[in-house]
Amino acid sequence: MALVTEEMVETFQRDGVVLVKGLWKDWVDVIRAGIERNMAEPGPYAAENLKPGEGGRFFDDYCNWTRIPEFRDVIENSPVAGVAAALMRSPTVQMFHDHVLVKEPGTSKPTPWHQDGPYYFVKGAQTVSFWSPVDPVTDATLRCVAGSHRWPKEVLPKRWLAETDFYPDPEAYMPVPDPDAEGMEIREWAMEPGDAVAFDYQTLHGARGNTAATRRRAFSLRLVGEDAHYIERPGRTSPPFPGHDMKPGERLREDWFPYLRRGAA
Repeated sequence: MALVTEEMVETFQRDGVVLVKGLWKDWVDVIRAGIERNMAEPGPYAAENLKPGEGGRFFDDYCNWTRIPEFRDVIENSPVAGVAAALMRSPTVQMFHDHVLVKEPGTSKPTPWHQDGPYYFVKGAQTVSFWSPVDPVTDATLRCVAGSHRWPKEVLPKRWLAETDFYPDPEAYMPVPDPDAEGMEIREWAMEPGDAVAFDYQTLHGARGNTAATRRRAFSLRLVGEDAHYIERPGRTSPPFPGHDMKPGERLREDWFPYLRRGAA
C-alpha cells in the first residue's frame, strides 16, 4: 500500500496538514535508540521547557542528525524523502533540521500554539515537517489548524519558556490565537508509533500536556523543496546556524543542508 496518495497530497496542499500512517513503522526502534542517545548526550541547543514547580519533564533538542547515527540512518534510508517530494510537489528535497521533543508522564505543560516558519531563516511554498511519536498517543498528539498555512500574516513567534517575543518588531506579526476558543478547524489524530503528521512550516500547531502514565517521545524532521530560499529575519533565528554566510534569495547551502532527493523540474 502506498504511503502517500494523490488525495493525501491534495489534502496537504489545501489544509497544510495530513496524517501519513506508518511512515516510520519499520524505523521505530531506530528512532527510539536515537532519542535515548540524544537525551543522554544533549547537543548545544537542548532545552528543558518547564518552570520551577511544574511537574514532569519537557525536553527538546535539535540539529543533531550529523552526530547521532540513528537519525542519519532514518533520514537517508527511510521512505521520507519520497513522501516529502510528493506532498510538496517538488522534484527536490533538501534537509533542514531534525528535532526531538519528549514529554515525560505527568507533564501538564502544553506545547504552545505556533508556526515554525517565523522562527526560521527559510521561506517557500514547498516545505514540510514530519512529527512522529514512538509511543502511542491520544490526548498528547499534535494539533494543527487547517488552512493556517495560507494566512496573510505570520503568527508572532514566542520563546517557549520565557514567553517573551522572539523578535523586536511584534507589530509585523499577528498575535498568537486561541484556536479552541475561536472555533478554528483543528486536525488531530490518535497515533501509533511510526505514524507521522506532515505539515507545512506555516501551519499553526501545538500539543496538550502529557497526563498519561507513559512517555510521549516524538521525532520531527524538517525538509524543504525546490522554491525554498534564505531570508533575513529581524533577529537570531531558531535554529540559528551561526556562520552560514548565506544571502537573501539564495538556496540553502548544500554542504550544510544536503539534498535527499534530486529530480528534473
